[in-house]
Amino acid sequence: MSSTALDPESADHAVDARLAPAKVNLALHVTGLRADGFHTIESLAVFTRFGDRIEAQRADEDRFIVSGRFAGLVPTDETNLILKARDALRRHADPKNAPAVAISLEKNLPVASGIGGGSSDAAAALRALASIWKLDIDEMELAQIGFSLGADLPMCLKAQPLLAHGAGETISTVAKFPALGLVMVNPGVTVATADVFRSLARRENEVLPPLPDVIDFHSLLGWLEATRNDLEPAAETISPLIGKARAALLRADAAFARMSGSGATCFGLFETGNVAKRAAASIRARHPDWFVAATRSMASEVHEVEYA
Repeated sequence: MSSTALDPESADHAVDARLAPAKVNLALHVTGLRADGFHTIESLAVFTRFGDRIEAQRADEDRFIVSGRFAGLVPTDETNLILKARDALRRHADPKNAPAVAISLEKNLPVASGIGGGSSDAAAALRALASIWKLDIDEMELAQIGFSLGADLPMCLKAQPLLAHGAGETISTVAKFPALGLVMVNPGVTVATADVFRSLARRENEVLPPLPDVIDFHSLLGWLEATRNDLEPAAETISPLIGKARAALLRADAAFARMSGSGATCFGLFETGNVAKRAAASIRARHPDWFVAATRSMASEVHEVEYA
């Protein structure tokens, strides 16, 4: 996370700029359905060095500006999760402590694509605004505000290798988790999460197996082979292109490929970042209209994120 000041003499002109990383569900098991309507899950998730970018700054009135490859698909009214996050944090803080802000979003991730783009944007906005407004707010309060907006928000606020339980709000970080070379591929389709959950053939599945005692690339691959994304078969019935995206990754020599979240983005794991870059170039040449991004995930020990 980083911030820069336009005018060192005045905090009012400070710009807080943050990466909103993609969230990749390496494994996702659906384990039940709660009385409140939320499905229970267990998921191992990592966050990438490639993502959207959020900037927030004090202003004379609230403003929201969107740029980037996928800007045209982002709503700019009150349905946008970033603006919902702004309003929820403002209510929590008391509006008199939360003056007008200008928020800009550089939208580099495809929308409704299973990699937490909207949730990660909102999480980054919550942190940026808490800083701009100088709020005395702890991690639990931020997570509670986040969960009120969406089940993925607590994960995205943490933004490091983690295991998520419950509806996604119960989180434990994973120590000594390595950075992974990976490629994200989206074939240009959106899949509604609600439609995927409605299409599930089974909602009560076994929990994730225990993680290896020592996690490296090869032990992780062995662990992943014993896991699933329980949403993948349902999502693929809605959009068969998901299978083609996964196949493209395997054709490019991914050591492992799977759909992330509720789709339609798939990811492939590669032993090094350079191998991932070559694979991405190969896929992009065959499918120039697809979203293809080579990146690395953030390791457990890394707390300062970098812009891709």
